[in-house]
Amino acid sequence: MIKIAICDDEKYYREYIERKVGRYLHSKELEYEIDLYRTGQELIKLGIEMSKYHIIFLDINMNDMDGIETAQQIRLYSNNAFIVFITAFISYAIEGYKVDAVRYLLKEKDNFEKSLEECINTILVKMDYKVVKERFSFLEGERYLDVSMILYVESKLHKLEFCVMDNELVTYSLYNKLDTVEEILKQYGFIRIHKSFLVNIKQICEVNNHKVFLSNGLNLPISKAKYKLIKETFIEYKGDI
Repeated sequence: MIKIAICDDEKYYREYIERKVGRYLHSKELEYEIDLYRTGQELIKLGIEMSKYHIIFLDINMNDMDGIETAQQIRLYSNNAFIVFITAFISYAIEGYKVDAVRYLLKEKDNFEKSLEECINTILVKMDYKVVKERFSFLEGERYLDVSMILYVESKLHKLEFCVMDNELVTYSLYNKLDTVEEILKQYGFIRIHKSFLVNIKQICEVNNHKVFLSNGLNLPISKAKYKLIKETFIEYKGDI
Protein backbone atom coordinates (compact mmCIF):
# COMPACT_ATOMS: atom_id res chain seq x y z
CA MET A 1 0.00 0.00 0.00
CA ILE A 2 1.23 3.49 -0.89
CA LYS A 3 1.04 5.77 2.15
CA ILE A 4 0.71 9.49 1.53
CA ALA A 5 0.61 12.54 3.79
CA ILE A 6 -0.80 15.92 2.71
CA CYS A 7 0.11 18.86 4.94
CA ASP A 8 -1.49 22.20 4.06
CA ASP A 9 -3.13 24.82 6.24
CA GLU A 10 -5.66 25.58 3.48
CA LYS A 11 -8.61 23.16 3.68
CA TYR A 12 -9.41 23.64 0.00
CA TYR A 13 -5.97 22.43 -1.16
CA ARG A 14 -5.77 19.60 1.39
CA GLU A 15 -9.00 18.14 0.11
CA TYR A 16 -8.34 19.00 -3.55
CA ILE A 17 -4.97 17.19 -3.56
CA GLU A 18 -6.45 14.26 -1.64
CA ARG A 19 -9.24 13.94 -4.20
CA LYS A 20 -7.02 14.22 -7.28
CA VAL A 21 -4.25 11.93 -5.98
CA GLY A 22 -6.80 9.36 -4.83
CA ARG A 23 -8.58 9.38 -8.18
CA TYR A 24 -5.29 8.97 -10.07
CA LEU A 25 -4.04 6.07 -7.93
CA HIS A 26 -7.46 4.41 -8.14
CA SER A 27 -7.28 4.62 -11.94
CA LYS A 28 -3.96 2.74 -11.72
CA GLU A 29 -5.61 0.10 -9.51
CA LEU A 30 -3.15 0.79 -6.70
CA GLU A 31 -3.88 0.45 -3.00
CA TYR A 32 -3.30 3.68 -1.13
CA GLU A 33 -3.92 5.48 2.14
CA ILE A 34 -3.94 9.28 2.50
CA ASP A 35 -3.67 11.18 5.78
CA LEU A 36 -4.33 14.91 6.07
CA TYR A 37 -2.51 17.37 8.35
CA ARG A 38 -3.36 21.02 8.93
CA THR A 39 0.05 22.12 10.25
CA GLY A 40 3.67 21.09 10.16
CA GLN A 41 3.60 20.65 13.93
CA GLU A 42 0.76 18.18 13.64
CA LEU A 43 2.76 16.09 11.17
CA ILE A 44 6.12 16.08 12.96
CA LYS A 45 4.49 15.06 16.25
CA LEU A 46 4.45 11.58 14.70
CA GLY A 47 8.23 11.44 15.13
CA ILE A 48 9.61 8.14 13.92
CA GLU A 49 6.20 7.18 12.52
CA MET A 50 6.67 9.74 9.72
CA SER A 51 8.90 7.17 8.03
CA LYS A 52 5.80 5.14 7.11
CA TYR A 53 4.95 7.64 4.35
CA HIS A 54 6.16 7.05 0.81
CA ILE A 55 5.06 10.50 -0.45
CA ILE A 56 4.56 13.74 1.51
CA PHE A 57 2.92 16.84 0.01
CA LEU A 58 3.93 19.98 1.91
CA ASP A 59 2.62 23.50 1.60
CA ILE A 60 5.62 25.82 1.93
CA ASN A 61 3.74 28.89 3.15
CA MET A 62 2.22 27.68 6.42
CA ASN A 63 2.07 29.74 9.59
CA ASP A 64 4.30 28.99 12.62
CA MET A 65 6.22 26.12 10.98
CA ASP A 66 6.58 26.43 7.22
CA GLY A 67 7.08 23.61 4.75
CA ILE A 68 10.88 23.93 4.66
CA GLU A 69 11.17 23.58 8.44
CA THR A 70 8.73 20.69 8.38
CA ALA A 71 10.74 18.94 5.65
CA GLN A 72 13.93 19.36 7.68
CA GLN A 73 12.27 17.60 10.61
CA ILE A 74 10.97 14.84 8.33
CA ARG A 75 14.49 14.22 7.07
CA LEU A 76 15.65 13.52 10.62
CA TYR A 77 13.50 10.39 10.51
CA SER A 78 13.19 9.51 6.84
CA ASN A 79 15.45 9.96 3.84
CA ASN A 80 13.31 7.76 1.64
CA ALA A 81 10.07 9.76 1.54
CA PHE A 82 9.38 11.67 -1.68
CA ILE A 83 8.72 15.26 -0.62
CA VAL A 84 6.61 17.41 -2.95
CA PHE A 85 6.29 21.12 -2.19
CA ILE A 86 3.01 22.85 -2.94
CA THR A 87 3.50 26.60 -3.17
CA ALA A 88 2.29 29.83 -4.70
CA PHE A 89 5.93 30.93 -5.18
CA ILE A 90 8.96 29.46 -6.91
CA SER A 91 11.54 31.30 -4.83
CA TYR A 92 12.33 28.40 -2.49
CA ALA A 93 14.24 26.19 -4.92
CA ILE A 94 17.60 26.26 -3.12
CA GLU A 95 16.03 25.36 0.24
CA GLY A 96 14.16 22.56 -1.50
CA TYR A 97 17.34 21.01 -2.82
CA LYS A 98 18.69 20.87 0.73
CA VAL A 99 15.88 18.56 1.80
CA ASP A 100 15.90 16.62 -1.49
CA ALA A 101 12.45 17.70 -2.65
CA VAL A 102 11.39 15.83 -5.76
CA ARG A 103 9.00 18.47 -7.15
CA TYR A 104 7.52 21.96 -6.78
CA LEU A 105 3.90 22.34 -7.77
CA LEU A 106 2.52 25.85 -8.19
CA LYS A 107 -0.97 26.22 -6.73
CA GLU A 108 -2.24 28.89 -9.07
CA LYS A 109 -1.16 27.36 -12.38
CA ASP A 110 -3.88 26.37 -14.84
CA ASN A 111 -2.34 22.94 -15.36
CA PHE A 112 -2.01 22.13 -11.64
CA GLU A 113 -3.99 18.90 -11.94
CA LYS A 114 -1.92 17.72 -14.90
CA SER A 115 1.31 18.59 -13.05
CA LEU A 116 0.08 16.68 -10.01
CA GLU A 117 -0.60 13.55 -12.07
CA GLU A 118 2.77 13.82 -13.80
CA CYS A 119 4.44 14.18 -10.41
CA ILE A 120 2.74 11.07 -8.99
CA ASN A 121 3.59 9.07 -12.10
CA THR A 122 7.26 10.10 -11.91
CA ILE A 123 7.43 9.07 -8.26
CA LEU A 124 5.82 5.70 -8.98
CA VAL A 125 8.45 5.06 -11.67
CA LYS A 126 11.23 6.00 -9.23
CA MET A 127 9.72 3.75 -6.59
CA ASP A 128 9.36 0.90 -9.09
CA TYR A 129 6.28 0.30 -6.99
CA LYS A 130 4.77 -3.10 -6.62
CA VAL A 131 3.35 -4.76 -3.54
CA VAL A 132 4.95 -8.05 -2.63
CA LYS A 133 3.57 -9.87 0.38
CA GLU A 134 4.88 -12.89 2.26
CA ARG A 135 3.00 -14.93 4.84
CA PHE A 136 4.51 -15.46 8.28
CA SER A 137 3.10 -17.39 11.23
CA PHE A 138 3.99 -15.03 14.05
CA LEU A 139 3.36 -15.66 17.72
CA GLU A 140 0.98 -12.69 17.45
CA GLY A 141 -0.95 -14.47 14.68
CA GLU A 142 -0.57 -15.19 10.97
CA ARG A 143 0.08 -12.11 8.85
CA TYR A 144 0.75 -11.23 5.23
CA LEU A 145 3.47 -8.57 5.30
CA ASP A 146 4.32 -6.09 2.57
CA VAL A 147 8.02 -6.91 2.47
CA SER A 148 8.97 -3.32 1.60
CA MET A 149 7.73 -2.28 5.06
CA ILE A 150 10.00 -4.71 6.93
CA LEU A 151 12.98 -2.70 8.20
CA TYR A 152 15.01 -5.59 9.56
CA VAL A 153 14.85 -8.99 11.22
CA GLU A 154 16.82 -9.64 14.38
CA SER A 155 17.76 -13.01 15.83
CA LYS A 156 17.44 -13.19 19.61
CA LEU A 157 18.29 -16.58 21.08
CA HIS A 158 15.84 -18.99 19.40
CA LYS A 159 13.40 -16.30 18.31
CA LEU A 160 13.28 -13.83 15.41
CA GLU A 161 11.89 -10.32 15.78
CA PHE A 162 10.56 -8.53 12.69
CA CYS A 163 10.73 -4.72 12.94
CA VAL A 164 7.94 -3.45 10.66
CA MET A 165 6.77 0.06 9.80
CA ASP A 166 3.01 -0.22 9.44
CA ASN A 167 0.81 2.60 10.72
CA GLU A 168 3.38 2.69 13.50
CA LEU A 169 6.62 0.89 14.29
CA VAL A 170 5.68 -2.61 15.42
CA THR A 171 7.50 -5.84 16.23
CA TYR A 172 6.33 -9.36 15.42
CA SER A 173 8.10 -12.50 16.55
CA LEU A 174 8.37 -16.15 15.60
CA TYR A 175 10.51 -19.17 16.28
CA ASN A 176 12.80 -19.88 13.34
CA LYS A 177 16.38 -19.54 12.14
CA LEU A 178 17.59 -16.32 10.53
CA ASP A 179 19.18 -18.40 7.76
CA THR A 180 15.73 -19.71 6.81
CA VAL A 181 14.13 -16.25 6.66
CA GLU A 182 17.13 -14.93 4.73
CA GLU A 183 16.43 -17.47 2.00
CA ILE A 184 12.88 -16.10 1.71
CA LEU A 185 13.74 -12.39 1.81
CA LYS A 186 17.07 -12.09 -0.02
CA GLN A 187 15.24 -12.02 -3.39
CA TYR A 188 13.62 -8.75 -2.22
CA GLY A 189 16.89 -6.98 -1.42
CA PHE A 190 17.47 -8.05 2.18
CA ILE A 191 21.12 -8.34 3.16
CA ARG A 192 22.80 -10.06 6.11
CA ILE A 193 24.91 -7.44 7.88
CA HIS A 194 25.64 -9.46 11.00
CA LYS A 195 24.97 -12.95 12.32
CA SER A 196 21.99 -11.45 14.15
CA PHE A 197 20.61 -8.95 11.62
CA LEU A 198 18.95 -9.19 8.22
CA VAL A 199 18.20 -5.72 6.78
CA ASN A 200 16.03 -4.37 3.97
CA ILE A 201 18.48 -2.46 1.75
CA LYS A 202 15.65 -0.13 0.63
CA GLN A 203 15.40 1.11 4.21
CA ILE A 204 19.13 1.90 4.53
CA CYS A 205 20.08 5.58 4.27
CA GLU A 206 23.77 5.37 5.04
CA VAL A 207 26.57 2.88 5.72
CA ASN A 208 29.33 4.28 7.91
CA ASN A 209 31.48 3.48 10.95
CA HIS A 210 30.55 -0.21 10.80
CA LYS A 211 26.85 0.61 11.07
CA VAL A 212 23.84 0.87 8.81
CA PHE A 213 21.56 3.87 9.40
CA LEU A 214 17.92 3.18 8.62
CA SER A 215 15.13 5.40 7.31
CA ASN A 216 13.46 5.56 10.72
CA GLY A 217 16.58 6.83 12.51
CA LEU A 218 17.73 3.52 13.98
CA ASN A 219 21.22 2.17 13.40
CA LEU A 220 22.46 -1.43 13.48
CA PRO A 221 25.96 -2.89 13.71
CA ILE A 222 27.76 -4.46 10.76
CA SER A 223 30.17 -7.27 11.53
CA LYS A 224 33.80 -6.47 10.76
CA ALA A 225 34.05 -9.30 8.23
CA LYS A 226 31.02 -8.04 6.26
CA TYR A 227 31.62 -4.29 6.35
CA LYS A 228 33.48 -3.90 3.03
CA LEU A 229 30.96 -6.06 1.15
CA ILE A 230 27.94 -4.31 2.71
CA LYS A 231 29.31 -0.87 1.86
CA GLU A 232 30.02 -1.88 -1.74
CA THR A 233 26.57 -3.47 -2.08
CA PHE A 234 24.87 -0.34 -0.75
CA ILE A 235 26.86 1.97 -3.07
CA GLU A 236 25.96 -0.21 -6.03
CA TYR A 237 22.29 -0.19 -5.01
CA LYS A 238 22.20 3.60 -4.69
CA GLY A 239 23.88 3.93 -8.07
CA ASP A 240 21.21 1.76 -9.68
CA ILE A 241 18.36 3.94 -8.38
